[in-house]
Amino acid sequence: MSEETVNMEGAVCAAPLPHNEQIVMGHGAGGRMTHQLIRKAFLPAFDNSALNAGDDAAVLQPRPGLQLSISTDAHVVWPLFFPGGDIGTLAVNGTVNDLAMGGAQPLFLSAAFIIEEGLPMETLRRVVESLRAAAEEAGVAVVTGDTKVVERGKGDGLFINTSGIGLVPAGLELSADRARPGDRILLSGSLGDHGIAILAQREGLEFESEIESDSAPLHTLVQAMLAIGGTIRCMRDPTRGGLSSALNEIAAQSRVGMMIEEEKIRVHEEVRGACELLGLDPLYVANEGKLVAIVAPEGAEKILDAMRKHPLGRDAQIIGEVTELNSGLVAMRTALGTTRIVDMLAGDQLPRIC
Repeated sequence: MSEETVNMEGAVCAAPLPHNEQIVMGHGAGGRMTHQLIRKAFLPAFDNSALNAGDDAAVLQPRPGLQLSISTDAHVVWPLFFPGGDIGTLAVNGTVNDLAMGGAQPLFLSAAFIIEEGLPMETLRRVVESLRAAAEEAGVAVVTGDTKVVERGKGDGLFINTSGIGLVPAGLELSADRARPGDRILLSGSLGDHGIAILAQREGLEFESEIESDSAPLHTLVQAMLAIGGTIRCMRDPTRGGLSSALNEIAAQSRVGMMIEEEKIRVHEEVRGACELLGLDPLYVANEGKLVAIVAPEGAEKILDAMRKHPLGRDAQIIGEVTELNSGLVAMRTALGTTRIVDMLAGDQLPRIC
């Protein structure tokens, strides 16, 4: 891969005016406003090393030789059902994947249902069955939960919170502060399928081919990658905020730059066409069955080969490289040969997609 880099130190990108006095939708979108909210409202209140690591799941050591991973996720997707999944499958896969990004083998889940008065009982049954099937497919047990009902008009149908516990192999340490210059950036497949599937269902859009969510549990793909033995620095599933937010988080925490290649990033033609039609950028669109990994250069090709042998990694690519220049910035070399900054959006192009 070319060592060519572009110095963009000090570059800035326009962003909406800040909202300091009340919560707006952008605070929940996974972009810059979400990170500012976390830094100002939550980290000072719950200050501890596990939380401050900023990873998808916390890794704890209750005793020597035992590493537990714990994660929690709230799911407010609308509509509840969409091509390729529903809020039930999303609730399982989202938490399983957060655990997997730290190298954990997911074991147990909790599930809390917040139900709006008036929700058809058949809708609830359908979601519960979907969640059960997704948990069975992922090999995890739903061992505890809670149910609450809110007044009509105050819950938008159904919200689900899932928390998960998993085991991390002894000695394995994956974290977003471990990327090093020269590391390769691996992406497991195409971008934007989930976000565009939600948007199409929400807005009644029709395309020549139906676009389906990529929602899937990624832990078996992660296990196949770890089995190779190459040095994986960290992993992220690019959900809210898409690939852009995931890479920007890692670049900031590791104090490195990144250069990615547009021609290496796969986007299905239907998704690309929808994005062009709607003025969206696939780099910022949510995914629910993809991962990005930062890997030491000497092991990158072997890990890539292992990914491509797995059903969820058939289209994996090395899409870029970690650099010394432009600490905290992600840049992309475009198909036209130009270079652009891939900044983290303040809010989101599409709210409530997970």
